[in-house]
Amino acid sequence: MGLGQAGVWLLVFALMAFCEAQRRTWKTEGASGAFRAVAGHQPTVRKPVPARHGLQSPAQTSVRVRPQPNFPPGFHDLLDVQLHQLLQVPEKKVTWRFPKVPLKPSEPPVPFQMREPVSANSVAVQCGENGVYVEVKQDFFGTGLLLMPSAITLGGCGPTGQDVSANVLLFQSELHDCNSVLTMTEDELIYSFVIYAAAEPLSDTPIIREDAARVDIECHYSRKKNVSSNALQPTWIPFAATKVAEEQLIFSLRLMTDDWKYERPSSRYYLGDIINIEASVIQFNHVPLRVLVDRCVAIPFPELNAVPNYSVIKNPGCLVDAKITGSRSPFMAQDQGDKVQFQLETFRFYQDRSGFVYITCYLMATEASAPSDSENKACSYSGNRWTAAFGEDRVCCCCDTSCSLKGREVSPEEHQVEMIALRPLFIEDDPVDAD
Repeated sequence: MGLGQAGVWLLVFALMAFCEAQRRTWKTEGASGAFRAVAGHQPTVRKPVPARHGLQSPAQTSVRVRPQPNFPPGFHDLLDVQLHQLLQVPEKKVTWRFPKVPLKPSEPPVPFQMREPVSANSVAVQCGENGVYVEVKQDFFGTGLLLMPSAITLGGCGPTGQDVSANVLLFQSELHDCNSVLTMTEDELIYSFVIYAAAEPLSDTPIIREDAARVDIECHYSRKKNVSSNALQPTWIPFAATKVAEEQLIFSLRLMTDDWKYERPSSRYYLGDIINIEASVIQFNHVPLRVLVDRCVAIPFPELNAVPNYSVIKNPGCLVDAKITGSRSPFMAQDQGDKVQFQLETFRFYQDRSGFVYITCYLMATEASAPSDSENKACSYSGNRWTAAFGEDRVCCCCDTSCSLKGREVSPEEHQVEMIALRPLFIEDDPVDAD
């Protein structure tokens, strides 16, 4: 449509230009000569061209004059009116829009329900007094696809036997083998194992039909067993007490909830909060042990010899934070020898914008039956005096000076010291105080 209008306008302008040229020619030649021969065209007339400055050219040049058509009077006025009317024809407005995209008809709902996986029941476990016995089906996922024996392990240990007719792999391990993990609750010892089923490509192809999987196994054993109606307490120090340091002890340092029942999942605190910290030791076949905090140091970033640093407990077993800053930081009464608990009021390091505080403590274990002394104690400062978490308060008198047993060498057999790092603490400003 646009090209057609452009062609019409081009024709109009050409016609106007032609008429204007004719009109100027008529004005120059005169209208009388133009209308002499209305019935036809005049022949071409050659006129001599006069020589310039009076000089006569030897051969006079003739000029060809095109004869003019004979139009009747008033013809030019009529043509001007028609052109004026043609130019005043109203232009038709052109509208255009994008074509509408056809809409896809909505489909009816499809009755579909995702299949829920069903347990294959492919692992059987029997926990013994000293070990664990496990049977694993090679059809591990219950899909009919048999896994290779090399694809199934017990904590990294391969099968110790195989029932070919039943397609069952056999595993047998001691409680402390095959990467087992020991955890302890108040009443139980728990040995944890893991069955791994690796994903392997099918028949030299790059594809798999089943993903890798794991099955957790736990064997629970009661911690409290007596061989007689009444437990006997020896009046002498048994031989096992002298071997405490030679056997491996497992220490832990944890953040606890306000009621001291659970480990605190978050290490984020506000200034003014109280941090509950519990140190413990796991004892196996040892005589009863007592865990103590020898010293604790806080630093603003995780480097052992970082500067600045702040000693929270030192000298040893003296919680000096309350004495130095007047904080609410005491040891709790030690009712169980294998656990010691203390509280620490939150703080941050000056000009440190990160808000992180890293606390490292040195823990040690001694015989629970041994009395407290100046090096085996847990002392708190409150009410302008030192008090002991267990034993007599007089062992804390040296916390203001130096607590060392003069004239006595402490042998490594007497206690075992281990460095344990607490989870990084993130201390923020109290939002109420900030407002």
